[in-house]
Amino acid sequence: MKACALCNGIVEYKGLCPKCGDSTLDQGRYYDYYDEYSAYMDIKHVQLADGIPNSSCTDTCLHLFTCIRCGEEEGKSINLTEF
Repeated sequence: MKACALCNGIVEYKGLCPKCGDSTLDQGRYYDYYDEYSAYMDIKHVQLADGIPNSSCTDTCLHLFTCIRCGEEEGKSINLTEF
């Protein structure tokens, strides 16, 4: 079974802001910000409407990261891990 290690709290992602170079914080799945019900939808269904070509065919989870200094937001694809 594959799952997102970041969503499940198994790992932490230490990213750097592309704008100012400071640390970024994981804000969770990018899809969870679509509307009030998207957090409860199956990830494969949400990926069909994320605007990323073929994302529903990949084993990735798109996360939103925010810079702690300047507030810059960036989406990053996290590879799913086999458990």
